[in-house]
Order: sequence, then C-alpha cells, then structure tokens
Amino acid sequence: MITNFFIPELNNHDVQELWFQQDGAPCHTAHATIDLFKDTFGDRQISRFGPVNWPPRSCDLTPLDYFLWGYVKSLVYADKPETLDHLEDNIRRVIADIRPQMLEKVIENWTSRLDYIQASRGSHMPEIIFKM
Repeated sequence: MITNFFIPELNNHDVQELWFQQDGAPCHTAHATIDLFKDTFGDRQISRFGPVNWPPRSCDLTPLDYFLWGYVKSLVYADKPETLDHLEDNIRRVIADIRPQMLEKVIENWTSRLDYIQASRGSHMPEIIFKM
C-alpha cells in the first residue's frame, strides 16, 4: 500500500512542506519502512525511530485517532451489525456521509490546539502531517 498507493499519490502533490507522523506499530517502524519515509520526507518525519521523536498515541498530533475513528465507529456499530456484509455497508455509508465541513472543523480545532501547545512549549509544530 505504501509503495503502490501512498508514495505515488504523494508524487501528485508538492510534499516539500509536508510532515509525516508514524505510530509505533512494529511493522511501521521496520528499517525498510523508515528508510522509505526518510527518502520521501527527509527530516520531516515524526516517528519512534525518526529524526523527530514523538510519543505514540499523543493527542497533540492524532486527531484521526482521537476524534474521527471514534465518531465513525459509533455510527458503524449503532445498529449492531450482525454480518460482515452489514458491517461493510455501514462502514461505506458512514465514510461516504462524512462532509468536508466536518473535517475542516476537526482540523480547525486541532490547529488551534497546536497553536496553544506551540505557544506554551515555545516550539515549532508542523502545519500538515500525514499519519500512519
């Protein structure tokens, strides 16, 4: 997925200003994976073994973990799907119903949190981050 989809998709965009945050999952911190992301992001990588160390599961940089997945799961499981087809249908429906305005609000709330953290820590935080 990384080499066949993610990296080619990034090549369609200017990645010079993008940062990548990597979680601590063992498969994500394998040397081959770290080297692949170093080639793509250089020093703009936040990772357990990357140039910028960041604690895993930090709420400062993981709005998808702390909001979006919880939101999606609450709707996907609301009607207690009993079959795999039902679960898959729910996932497709819920994801399709997510509107750009909601994601913009999440990012707005997240960046205001980062501004607060940056001011209180006196550090520079990246503006855009891909997380895996």
